[in-house]
Amino acid sequence: MSSFHFKNGTLCAEQVSLTTIAEQYQTPCYVYSKAALTDAFKQFQAGLTQANHLICFAVKANPSLAILNLFATLGAGFDIVSGGELARVLAAGGDPKKVVFSGVGKSHEEMRAALNAGILCFNIESESELHRLNAVAGEMGKVAPVSLRVNPNVDAKTHPYISTGLKNNKFGVAFESAIALYEQAAAMPNIAVHGVDCHIGSQITELSPFLDALDRVLGLVDHLESKGIHITHIDVGGGIGITYSDEAPPAFAEYTQAILQKLAGRNVKVLFEPGRALVGNAGVMLTKVEYLKMGNLDDADKPKNFAIVDAAMNDLMRPALYDAYHDIVAVQPRDGEVRTYEIVGPVCESGDFLGRDRTLNLEEGDLLAVKSAGAYGMSMASNYNTRPRAAEIMVDGDKHHLIREREQVKQLFSLEKLIP
Repeated sequence: MSSFHFKNGTLCAEQVSLTTIAEQYQTPCYVYSKAALTDAFKQFQAGLTQANHLICFAVKANPSLAILNLFATLGAGFDIVSGGELARVLAAGGDPKKVVFSGVGKSHEEMRAALNAGILCFNIESESELHRLNAVAGEMGKVAPVSLRVNPNVDAKTHPYISTGLKNNKFGVAFESAIALYEQAAAMPNIAVHGVDCHIGSQITELSPFLDALDRVLGLVDHLESKGIHITHIDVGGGIGITYSDEAPPAFAEYTQAILQKLAGRNVKVLFEPGRALVGNAGVMLTKVEYLKMGNLDDADKPKNFAIVDAAMNDLMRPALYDAYHDIVAVQPRDGEVRTYEIVGPVCESGDFLGRDRTLNLEEGDLLAVKSAGAYGMSMASNYNTRPRAAEIMVDGDKHHLIREREQVKQLFSLEKLIP
């Protein structure tokens, strides 16, 4: 049974009514299921038990300390893209020796922090970054472990904003330049070549892009071996999608076994960087209907009905940014006549919507659950329109825990100062 299910006419997270959550913590708020998070990690890991592997959760998908701590206790490593994410991982009890540092713009300070922490590997994304890291490590008397993030120019067949493996994307080292850059890295005194990294995008629902990219990477690994550059790990990135509406991504076991079959006979450790796949369907956002604004039936065009809710694009950016779909359901569905609504927020932007053309029976004050909100929901939230960010709650069986307090308005300008 799903961790989010209806019981006695009310949507529940595990054994807790979402109505109870909303009454205690108010809305909007994010609610996560500990069981769903745990099950997703264990299902991903199940096909890897006989392989030398490390699952590095992509922190950008959801950086909640409670979620990071849960994954750390399950044995996860972490994929980070900033010094702030490194600090979060360490605060959550993550093992720095299981951290890989991706991202195209690592600063001197971030490199120093990661070297001092003793992370597993830097995923290098440009020649300039490689030279900077060599210099920083030299100043500190350290040797930096690196992989090059190789851009295989493979189409991930996903939204262009989350496609990262094409030659015109900002990410990674051009495939044609990789050999020469590996040779430079191998000759640097404060760099140790450990691996090769490849991440082609996010919300990918087919196996073929992953396997096409891995074929190119393995050809590169063989070429490097012929030049005396030994690769000890292959980081295949993340990107496997989830079901938001009718998508049918491959099962974790199908995905991991396809990767391992490609790696058969090779003495390498394989790293995975799942993010959305582990957390996306483990969370919902709760929001309350503030107003119903009905369209004029005399309009020549189809009238628009609006359900104005207390959550907005600052709380969940994905619909406005990507035109992304999230299923939206009533926590206590009503019988009777339904209408088609635009589910919109109070932010002063026409792009402030959570869902278009949703068929529901609604009254003002009703509670809605925006599903599949565990990834890139709270992590992308902002304070636009001076709106405090939402509370976060973790449900564990019949218990619920506040894992992030709702911000207060005064906190939003507490660091600001008036000029004399």
